[in-house]
Amino acid sequence: MTGAGEPTPMRRKLTVLPLVALIFYDVSGGPFGIEDSVRAGGGALLPIVGFLVLPVLWSMPEALVTAELASAFPTNAGYVAWVSAAFGPMAAFLVGFSKWASGTLDNALYPVLFLDYLRSGGLVLAPPVRSLAVLALTAALTYLNFRGLHLVGLSALVLTAFSLSPFVALAVLAVPKIRPSRWLAINVDAIEPRAYFNSMFWNLNYWDKASTLAGEVEEPRKTFPKAVFGAVGLVVGAYLIPLLAGTGALPSETAAEWTDGFFSEIGQRIGGPWLRVWIQAAAAMSNMGLFEAEMSGDSFQLLGMAEMGMIPAIFARRSRHGTPTYSILCSATGVVILSFMSFQEIIEFLNFLYGLGMLAVFAAFVKLRVKDPDLPRPYRIPVGAAGAAVMCVPPVVLIATVMCLASVRTLVVSAIVAVGGVAMYYGVERMKTAGFVDFLAPVLHDSFHGSSSAASDDNDDVEDVRAGLLAVDPADEHVSKLN
Repeated sequence: MTGAGEPTPMRRKLTVLPLVALIFYDVSGGPFGIEDSVRAGGGALLPIVGFLVLPVLWSMPEALVTAELASAFPTNAGYVAWVSAAFGPMAAFLVGFSKWASGTLDNALYPVLFLDYLRSGGLVLAPPVRSLAVLALTAALTYLNFRGLHLVGLSALVLTAFSLSPFVALAVLAVPKIRPSRWLAINVDAIEPRAYFNSMFWNLNYWDKASTLAGEVEEPRKTFPKAVFGAVGLVVGAYLIPLLAGTGALPSETAAEWTDGFFSEIGQRIGGPWLRVWIQAAAAMSNMGLFEAEMSGDSFQLLGMAEMGMIPAIFARRSRHGTPTYSILCSATGVVILSFMSFQEIIEFLNFLYGLGMLAVFAAFVKLRVKDPDLPRPYRIPVGAAGAAVMCVPPVVLIATVMCLASVRTLVVSAIVAVGGVAMYYGVERMKTAGFVDFLAPVLHDSFHGSSSAASDDNDDVEDVRAGLLAVDPADEHVSKLN
């Protein structure tokens, strides 16, 4: 266990390129899943405009906030630490719980989608066999995550190259067939606002998820900004190029056919059976990368919360590969339980829960700018406190729009999750008081101390600020680590 006086298992740190690949899979994984935005948008125009505008209004603000605060708080707690510094431990716990639930919901999609793409290629499994296949696939991918984050990062690099490769071929083959006028097509009567906004939001969120890996990154204060901005360009290109190729090469009347998995049909129509199979294989592999990145973020978030003393110390226990064993098992269990929900139910539920968490994250970002303007931020967005607040307005408006379009069922389920989070917080606090479960003292992560023992004055200032923000109240010292 990574507690006081116990050595941390040896582990290899993430560098820029593997981190870019993991962020890419946290957010995107390729154009798979954007097809429904064409159908729900009534044609090509709205999704094209959406993928041009929303990265500026939504993705960039979230990426900038992540780059700044991850460099200031290079800990696996990520956004939980940010909210704790701004609003205290209860708010931070609720954000951590809602975001973990959202991430687990998201991850429940990928084993199912993997099998769906195999089915579209002709491999049809009977329901009992399919359920067993979901369990087996989840177990195999969970084991890969257990073997080490560096291995996950390298596999994400390979999967990124393979997942995007057929779309290079698709774009080249589509050029002679493209008619730019098709990009302006829109059927107002066919627009489904709820489905459109949920699809766009889902395909462009989770930039902050990578912050939960900050404690596993080589020189996070330098590496994180580079990786985040590199991933922004990769994600936008991975969406726009296939979308422009497909909508420009096919007649506008095909908009109603654009549902999940339609890119393989586009490959068939533009390039032939070989391109269809290539896209199906890339989609299947992409879902593996998405699962691995999400599982890493969710499990290391639990590890970070345990290191802050928010949840039992067992979640901070690492394997010999440096991975959080019990946190991974907890996330995998949630994935198995939730994997039997429908695709649309999962997307709407996770979007709502994620939106609640992001409202708290943006509020924490602004409050920390006002509360602690001199907080050392190795990467700092070049705006003042007022500019920071203005920058957060467009994403907050988008979150409010998505939440206002939610169904009554989603509102009820989200309310239950919120109440469950409050009950869990007080339950955990009761465990601390009772003393029958071990908790760690909220100590600084190793990365706060720089790369050498002779820290500069600036690094000392950073440590002092973090100690003040994340320290336990003296009255609660008896809960620091119970034996």
